[in-house]
Amino acid sequence: MMKNQIRKIATVLALGSLGVLAGCGGGDDDIGQIIGTSAPQYRTVHANPFIQNVDFGVNGTVKIANVGFKSVSNYFGIDSGSAVATVASAGTSAPLASASFSPANGHRYTALAIVAATGTATSLSIIDDPYNKSILSDKARVRTFNASYNANNVDVYVTAPNADITTLSPTMGGAAYGSASPVSTQDSIYLDGGTYQVSVTTAGTKNVIFASQPFSLANNADWLITTLPAGGLGAVTPNAIRVLVAQANGASQTASELPSK
Repeated sequence: MMKNQIRKIATVLALGSLGVLAGCGGGDDDIGQIIGTSAPQYRTVHANPFIQNVDFGVNGTVKIANVGFKSVSNYFGIDSGSAVATVASAGTSAPLASASFSPANGHRYTALAIVAATGTATSLSIIDDPYNKSILSDKARVRTFNASYNANNVDVYVTAPNADITTLSPTMGGAAYGSASPVSTQDSIYLDGGTYQVSVTTAGTKNVIFASQPFSLANNADWLITTLPAGGLGAVTPNAIRVLVAQANGASQTASELPSK
């Protein structure tokens, strides 16, 4: 880890002396993330369709207040070291769920409030993204998260539109409920910008339970593709899902559902 960080710092210094840092697709915050010197960055996602607005906190302090379902916050800095993340009903102090984690400099963290496996409570999951992107890379970073308690483990294919997935391996495979692929603490996958389609299948099969319309994935994009249960509480059927995409563009965040085919 230390050797990797020293190599990246040396690359930054070399590029800076050549005056080319401005052209490599990131500002000072991105460079700090890449070389592991900036404070841990943290964002929140309300991914539980069965509860009202919530507050997200860190170490007893509300950081994101009164946000509704499918809301994604901007990244913001938090202290490194031991931390406890919480989610509570908006304006209340008793957490619906909490999670302990250890933020590290240079890493990005996503806290997702999701439906508990029973479908009647809330869980809080944390993704630790080490953000190992090369300084010179302009590829998009992509990860998936399975927040669909009504689906089994899922495979996610990010392919050319209308591609035949029967001969393809999953782009991100075996995401269990409440877990990411690549798993937390591993880096996101990297894709060239272009036009793609997302297909979600039951893990280990070619049984498609969601297929999106074609979409554009830009270079330097940062996507979290999250599966969500479709329908209201009590009306959710097995494998009925929708897909929410959280997109990071610098400090700014947007969230939108991928239209299905």
